[in-house]
Amino acid sequence: MTTNVKELLSAANAEVPRISPEDARRMVAEEHAVIVDVRDMPELQASGKIPGSVHIPRGMLEFRADEATQYHDSNLAKDRPVILHCASGGRSALAGKTLKDMGYQQVFNLGGFKDWVEDGGEVEKLS
Repeated sequence: MTTNVKELLSAANAEVPRISPEDARRMVAEEHAVIVDVRDMPELQASGKIPGSVHIPRGMLEFRADEATQYHDSNLAKDRPVILHCASGGRSALAGKTLKDMGYQQVFNLGGFKDWVEDGGEVEKLS
């Protein structure tokens, strides 16, 4: 059976809760959550990033999330809340579903970087 992007996004959004920038800030402060930016590098260079966030491009997520690979990112731990974002929320939803499939339990979708900015979130420009 084949599927399409709309169906994939629907399934991902049903499984990965969307949270507000305020919730994300609280979770980072109180629960030691990590914010993961899954956008591509040119997007970060153009608009900046959330201070303290970890950049893991969507195409590398599975490798960075799997402790058995040489590419594992130690910021990702299955017992630590993970908050994902991209430019508008689609890639982060799909990334969240992937992490859930890989055994991560506390996975959240912040949505888009623009949501963070519009809520007054700090932005760190890349040099």
